Amino acid sequence: MATTQRKPKPLPFYCQFSAGALAGVTELLCLYPLDVVKTRMQLQGANVAPADRYNGMVDCFKKIVASEGPGRLYRGIVPPLMLEAPKRAVKFAANDFWAKTYRSAFGTDQMTQGLSVLTGCSAGATESFVVVPFELVKIRLQDKAQAHLYKGPMDVVAKIVKTDGLLGLYAGMESTFWRHVLWNGGYFGCIHQVRSLMPKANGKGEELRNNFISGAIGGFVGTALNTPADLVKSRIQNTPRVPGVVPKYNWTFPSMLTIAREEGAAALYKGFTPKVLRLAPGGGVLLLVVEVVLEQWRRVLGGEYAA
Repeated sequence: MATTQRKPKPLPFYCQFSAGALAGVTELLCLYPLDVVKTRMQLQGANVAPADRYNGMVDCFKKIVASEGPGRLYRGIVPPLMLEAPKRAVKFAANDFWAKTYRSAFGTDQMTQGLSVLTGCSAGATESFVVVPFELVKIRLQDKAQAHLYKGPMDVVAKIVKTDGLLGLYAGMESTFWRHVLWNGGYFGCIHQVRSLMPKANGKGEELRNNFISGAIGGFVGTALNTPADLVKSRIQNTPRVPGVVPKYNWTFPSMLTIAREEGAAALYKGFTPKVLRLAPGGGVLLLVVEVVLEQWRRVLGGEYAA
């Protein structure tokens, strides 16, 4: 009498959450200085004095270290460090949740390219609601022109709430939404496609290699898609609200047109090099750490569980 193979159980939510949290903190601590450089380059407008202008990523690194000290490369790390665990945890947990939801809705057990993109976009939309206040505080602390106005993260929060109310902490919500939808859609969709094209892994070492490569390629594609929205988000969040004055940068796509008209279309990709140098290998690190942590959970919980 033939026996039916029992279908492995999916890992519990807390496993996905903890794996994403650990992956996010690991990636941040390794690559945060590149985020500071990226933000400085994005905030640099057309009317900057030649002495203060950053002529590329390396020049930006040199000028920050020379004029402000190497410690400035970690300025503003407290908000993203507080954020990174819940942010990445939400990313991977939401991706797992939406994948299960869409597979059930479409009546399939297999992920397709289209479902992977849809799942990633939905996870990005979910993640964006978590990150906005932390991103706002980080941007204000990273900006050279405004950093002296604040004593630290909580001072930024206090001053924003005092002038703009609690909703002021959600400045840039719409551009943050597009940033995360585009990055996650490109990242998770690309991971699915690259994994399907790579040779089948023979052993754990090759499997980890494949995860890193597919995550790094996904990180590159996601960064290429979302950099203009990220640029606009940085500009919006770095501009204090003045009563009665319409902000120059307000909504994502009109702001993109303004920047392209005033600074050229290439300006929409300011900070792309340090951003992609962080998020391409960072995407590989994220996926690698997530898979390693999930594998440890499977060992702890027993062989009946699967990803």
